[in-house]
Amino acid sequence: MREIKPALTGAELRVAIVRGRFNELIGAGLLAACLERLGSLGVAPDRITLVSVPGALEIPLALQQLAATGHYDALIALGAVVRGDTYHFEVVSNESASGVTQVQLDAGVPVANGILTTDTEEQAMERVRQKGGDCAEVAVEMANLAREIRNEKRTA
Repeated sequence: MREIKPALTGAELRVAIVRGRFNELIGAGLLAACLERLGSLGVAPDRITLVSVPGALEIPLALQQLAATGHYDALIALGAVVRGDTYHFEVVSNESASGVTQVQLDAGVPVANGILTTDTEEQAMERVRQKGGDCAEVAVEMANLAREIRNEKRTA
């Protein structure tokens, strides 16, 4: 049996991050944690592209366009949807998550989903550091996994 093991080495990877500006403080915290962790995993700053969009519903389109360039090994979606008094929370939460998932399935490029969906801003702020770092790890691990599987197909 051959097992493909997780790899968290990002030295040769190109990563793009799409960050929603709505709930700016939360997004900025997610981005800072994500960039810090990407750096510790060896992803060089000049191999990271940052795109800013108005909010969570715009993130999938930017991800789709970045994936279509063929320049990136992994993509990261960062943002926050905080519950309000209307049904809009559910619409934005569900549609943004669906869009992010659809991009990675259609494009074959890993996308780490760091769009927080919380009841309060306080809940989101409690999660920014962990979620931002987790997204960096997911992006690097899945990019390496995808590369390993592509190499496996070439040698088969």
